[in-house]
Parts: sequence; C-alpha cells; structure tokens
Amino acid sequence: MGAVRPWHIIVLVVVLILLFGAKRLPDAARALGRSMRIIKAETKGLQDDDVDAKAEAQSGREPLRGEIADNQPSPTPRVDPVDHARER
Repeated sequence: MGAVRPWHIIVLVVVLILLFGAKRLPDAARALGRSMRIIKAETKGLQDDDVDAKAEAQSGREPLRGEIADNQPSPTPRVDPVDHARER
C-alpha cells in the first residue's frame, strides 16, 4: 500500500513538467543539489564542533585566573546568601 510504483514516478514527473516547464527543471535540480551540498557541509561542521567541544570539556580545562597586584587588597570574599540570611 505504501510502496512507490513506477506509475507514481511517471505522474510526478509529468506534474513537475507541467508546473515548472522543461526549461526550468534543470536549473531547479541544480539549485537543489547546491542546497543539499551546503546543508551537508554545515551539518558536518556542526558535528565536528560538537566533538571538539566534548573533547575540550573532558580535557580538564583550568579556570581563568585574574591578575592581582601584590600591593592591592584582596577582593572581598563571596558570601553565601543562605548564611547571610541566617545571620540576620
């Protein structure tokens, strides 16, 4: 029931020729091919980026370190909001 038979393809080709004309079909096929190539390249690039990001995350990156001069006072310590509320 869901199989594509040869007469389905023939009807589809006839409809496409009637809608677009025989002169525009090669250009449309060429444009479709270019679009598919672009989509394939972009998805491959996204997959490569994802693999690189996972490898980078597993490599154990070091946290950023700020440069503080010796003569400057140390930054204020961070206060936990829960502890701060308990003190009040």
